[in-house]
Amino acid sequence: MKNEITFPQSTIKFLTALSKNNSKEWFEKNRIRFDFEFLQPAVQFVIDLGEQLTRLSPNIYAIPKIDKSIFRLHRDVRFSKNKAPFKTNMGLYFWEGSGKKMECSGLYFHIEPKLFFLGAGMYQFTKDQLIKYREIVSNPAKAKELNDLAKKFLKNKKYQLGGKTYKKTPRGFDPDYVYNELLLHSGFYVYYESKDFSELTKKDPISFSYKTFKEMYSVHKWFVENIV
Repeated sequence: MKNEITFPQSTIKFLTALSKNNSKEWFEKNRIRFDFEFLQPAVQFVIDLGEQLTRLSPNIYAIPKIDKSIFRLHRDVRFSKNKAPFKTNMGLYFWEGSGKKMECSGLYFHIEPKLFFLGAGMYQFTKDQLIKYREIVSNPAKAKELNDLAKKFLKNKKYQLGGKTYKKTPRGFDPDYVYNELLLHSGFYVYYESKDFSELTKKDPISFSYKTFKEMYSVHKWFVENIV
């Protein structure tokens, strides 16, 4: 019998089982499954996709380690009402910039039992980045660049735009500004979400992910050039 890792099928099976048995006891009994079905595929995926992503930029970080490109499964439950000890998704991040990982723009790959998604951009601005972002999009020329990118992806119904969290124009800014919508963002990212895993399982997941990230790369690039 072949002893091979199939990705993402093996990872989906592990995450599904974990979601039904989210306890330290179950995890300890299934550490071999974690290593074989989750960690090893994640490491190889980061290596393989990272090599492809250097075509887009040689400066993209793809570090196949937990707490680098691979998000840890263990949850910090100290201040959370949800005491489940583990996340039930795989999160992989490929970032670019000189700051801390989560303060940089990046490309994000996510799998959970019933869906997957890929995103590009910045999920959450820091306080200083938010100030800088608002200053930049207050310039109509710069705002038009980002707005044109947003419009391009919104026209393509397979993509969605995230990060718009504010209801009102920030204090000190003109609510009648032509690009006011951009000022309502606390982060800015475009993403592709699907419940159809056959897109990953019936195709090469590396090629599919690279193609999707390449299509979204312009948003990431704008933030690398302007914010981080």
